[in-house]
Parts: sequence; structure tokens; C-alpha cells
Amino acid sequence: MRAPYGIGPLAPVVLAVRGAALLLALVALARTAVQGLAEPGLALVFGLLVAAGELARRGAAAGEREPAPLAAAGALAYALLGDSAGRPTTHGALQVIAVVVVAQALAAVPRGACGRRTDADRAARRILTVGFAAVCFQPLYTSGQAERWFGDGPWFPLFPLTVLALTALCDAVLAALLARSAVRAGGSGVLPPYASLLVDEVRALAGTGVAIGATGVVTALGVAVAGPWAPAVLCGPLLLTQVSARRYTAVRTTCGQTMASLARATEIAGYTPPGHARRVAALATAVGRELGLTGPRLTVLEHAALMHDIGQLSLLDPVAGGATARLPAAEQRRIALLGGAVVRRTGAGPEVAAVVERQADPYREQPLAARIVRTVNAYDDLCGESVGGPLRALEQLRLGTGHDHQPQVVEALGRVLARGGLTPAGAG
Repeated sequence: MRAPYGIGPLAPVVLAVRGAALLLALVALARTAVQGLAEPGLALVFGLLVAAGELARRGAAAGEREPAPLAAAGALAYALLGDSAGRPTTHGALQVIAVVVVAQALAAVPRGACGRRTDADRAARRILTVGFAAVCFQPLYTSGQAERWFGDGPWFPLFPLTVLALTALCDAVLAALLARSAVRAGGSGVLPPYASLLVDEVRALAGTGVAIGATGVVTALGVAVAGPWAPAVLCGPLLLTQVSARRYTAVRTTCGQTMASLARATEIAGYTPPGHARRVAALATAVGRELGLTGPRLTVLEHAALMHDIGQLSLLDPVAGGATARLPAAEQRRIALLGGAVVRRTGAGPEVAAVVERQADPYREQPLAARIVRTVNAYDDLCGESVGGPLRALEQLRLGTGHDHQPQVVEALGRVLARGGLTPAGAG
């Protein structure tokens, strides 16, 4: 069996994030217990809002960045709360953290009783980001510095919006760190560059992140005018957004599962070695990140890499090792076109089908995603043929840069493999 492209044990950054969140939570709980709860009515309202949002999440679907948007918005609103019905509040930053921690703990009890696991990393992120927002907002507001900077008029909302933008960036930094650590710990993919993951997280803020942030700010401003009843009205649209986003995510998950099942069909039928499609998809995604692909373009690359061999099912006899590079160019293009036709019927989208169709073209005529799939597929095939290890396989790819492989893609592959210790694909 081939070993996956894996890397090392769990990175210390996860322990650091969890430790910082735990320390902050203990300090906040101790301070609140000693000094007492300020504005207990408001604390109860926002605590219930956060707990209800956690309970309503029903577990995170694959690819869902924020499974509890209502809880996130409620926690942000409490962190950005300065007035209640025209009267200044005095709860402070540490009470905000304490209320969020207690609400998450209370929500975890029934979830645990139902067998739903608590995501410790996501909980730590919530504590740290909400703590960051509260520490940025509460001292400046209670000291009057925010009013001196922004005034007490139509420009004042710029203050919570600025804090919100900084908080979103803080959350993106933490999310990218934890995502990179998850790849390292799982050993299921090549370690991606941190900058690429951070760009992905920042771009993802344009989706549900905007709705969460806007709801948090509007709720805080609504409570400042109307009192503690405002969250019940203002958080309703976010629930509708959550339902719509959950359905969209479910459709995407189903589509991804369909493509993964089809990709395995070539392995089950004996046309490709076991795990070939999964390895090519993981390594191609890492190479795509190395070359600057993010967001939808990276998703297209991953799906095309999974499905790149589906056209081989049209062959009467399997090619040895699944390496179609030995076939005549016309036969390679025929297989690629048949594969693209199959992909178009899966709902994966025309972009994915176009990459699969053009993987056999000369690289100068290919889009970047097709060049990556072609090169990574050839690398996995060469490693499976025991040509002398990954260094020898890369050397052969470099010899083919005149016609078969783009030099920049081959060099990006070399850098990705070097970060992973040049882990060989192994024998099929």
C-alpha cells in the first residue's frame, strides 16, 4: 500500500491556542465570581442567545466554517455593547468572556448527552476572538476615548465596525493556524503554506462572516436604543441565513461525496492503483496553493484531480499502473474528453470538466489547473513505478519540461515535497 503524503505530529500551536483560551477563561470566571455579575439581566439575555446558537447548530457540515453563526453574532454583540436603552453599561471585557464561556459550557452538556462531540479548537477560537473584541471595545468605550475619537453621532458606528474588522482578522489568523495544524496532525495531505490558508480564511469572511459581523454590530446598537429585547428581533434574519447556508453546504457536500465515489470506481475496476485519485488530489491542492490558487479556483483543481482518471473506464483493458502517458497522444485526448463528459453529468461544474478534458493537451495550451493535475499525476505514477524515489521522479519531470510539464509547476511540486520531507508515494 502507498503511504499518504503525511507530515509529522500535532503542531504546538494547537496547544498554545487552547492554553491561551483556557487561561483567559479562568481569569474571566475568577474575576466575575469575585466582583459579581454586572447587569445580570443583560448577561442572561446574551448568555441564552449564545447557548441557543450553539444548540441550534446540529454539528458542522463538511466545509462549513462557522456552524453556529447565531452564537457568534450574540457573543460579538455583547462584546460591542456600550449602552442599554440609553444607559451606559458596566459589564466590562472579562464579564463578556465569562458569559460566553458559561454559555458554551451549558450548551455542551445536552450536546454531549446526545453524543455530539464538542469542537475544542472552535470553542478556543470563539473565546479568544470575543475576548479580543471586548478588550478592544470596552476600555475605550467606558473611558470615553471612543467618543472623543468618533463623536456621539452618526460617525460613532465606525468604532464598533473598526473593532469588528480587526476581530475578523484575528479570527482568520487563528483559523488558518489551526487548519494548518490539522493537516499536519492528520497526515492526510501536504502541509500548505500558511499565507495561502490565511487568504482563504479572509476571503471566506465575505460570506457568512459579513452576516455574523453585521448582525453583531446592529444588535449591539439596537440594545443601546431599545434595551434587552432587541436581540430577539434583530437575530431573526441570521437564522434564515444559517438555514440557507446549511442547505447550500449540504448540496456541496453531496456533490463532493459523489465525485469521491466516482473517483474510486477506477480503483475498484483495477484501472488505477488504490488511493491514486486521493493522493493526486491532495498533492495537486498543495501545489495549487503554492502557485497562489485560492477559493473557488482551488476547489475546481481539487475536484478535477479527483476525477482526472474517470475516462479510463472506457478502455477495454487497463493500462499497466494506470499510467496513460504511455498511450498515443490521440488516445490520451480521447480518454480525457470522455472523462470530461462524465464529469459534466455529475454536477461538478463546467470548470472542473474543462480541466479534466484538457489534461492531455500540451501544457502551453492548458489552463493552470490542468497543468498541475498532469504533473502531479505523472509524479504519482513515477513513484508507483519505483523509479528511484521522489528525487528521481522529480528529475524525470524536469526532463519533460520542454513539452509535457510547465517548469514553474514542477518547481512548485518540488518545494511542496521538500516541506513534506519528500515523502514517496510508495508502491501501489
